[in-house]
This record gives sequence, C-alpha cells and structure tokens, in this order.
Amino acid sequence: MGYWGYFVVGRSERPLKELDALAGVAGGLGLRAEAAGGWQVWEYPSGDGDVGSMNALARETGAPALFGYVMDSDCVVVEAAGPESGAWTTCLARTAMAGYIGAGQEGLALEDYFLEPPDAAERAVAWAEEAGRTADPERLLEVLTAEPDSLAENLFFRLLDRLSVVPL
Repeated sequence: MGYWGYFVVGRSERPLKELDALAGVAGGLGLRAEAAGGWQVWEYPSGDGDVGSMNALARETGAPALFGYVMDSDCVVVEAAGPESGAWTTCLARTAMAGYIGAGQEGLALEDYFLEPPDAAERAVAWAEEAGRTADPERLLEVLTAEPDSLAENLFFRLLDRLSVVPL
C-alpha cells in the first residue's frame, strides 16, 4: 500500500501550520522542507478529509499556495492558487488518475476534472511568476505528462523544483 496524504506548499515568515487557513489540521501537519524566500512544504498524512482551502492560504499569506493530494503513491491531485492569478487544478500521473476517477464511465473524461497538461503548464508559469519565480513551460509539461517512476509523490517534488520553489 502506498502513501495517502497532502503536501501543503506556501510562503510565509511564520510556520504555515500556525496560520488560520490550516487551523483545522495544524496538529497533524509536519514540516517536510524549507527553501529560500520563506517557502515551506508541510505534510499531512491522511486518506480522508482535506487540509482546507488553498485559496484561503494564498489570501492569508499574500503569496501563491499549492496543495498536492497523493493517492496511494499512484497519482497526485494538484490544486494551486495565487492572490492575483486565481485557482487551477490538474493532476500528475494521468493514467492512474483516470482509473481512480473512473474516466470514460458515464461520459466523463479526465479533462472534465483537471486542466490538460499544456493548459496546466501555462497556469503554472503564471503561478511561478506571481511567486517571484521563473518556470520553463516545456520543463513543466514534461512533469505534467510523465508517469511516475515508482512513487507519484516524486513527480510532485519534481513539479516544485520546476516551479523554482523547492529544489530537489
């Protein structure tokens, strides 16, 4: 059985778990990584529930925020928001995600739930710019279309690296 849980990414002078936007899960959050500029990655291992609103986190910190929900180490739901650029959602390991959501059943496709990789890469570049970072859309597209080597969470951390937020 693989990993189920959230990674919460944001920028703040205070620990993210002390912020109101994450108050509902603060006790279960553990610091995973810190990077230059106040960037933090927190982990919330859980197969159910959610960690809160990334929109609220972005508003509270005044900086872009990003959540990654890892599903059994097979795929990742990526939710991102910026105070200026708004929210967007995509996924990593699209083949596995299609199986989880039952894509193709009842006429729904993966694209009914998530941005397609080229659109997600475009939104990710804008997210990075709002965060004061530079991201290459082609390198982002490589991650957004990749299948995991063995753990989908590795794709998530590769995405953070390509967004120039938390280096590998």
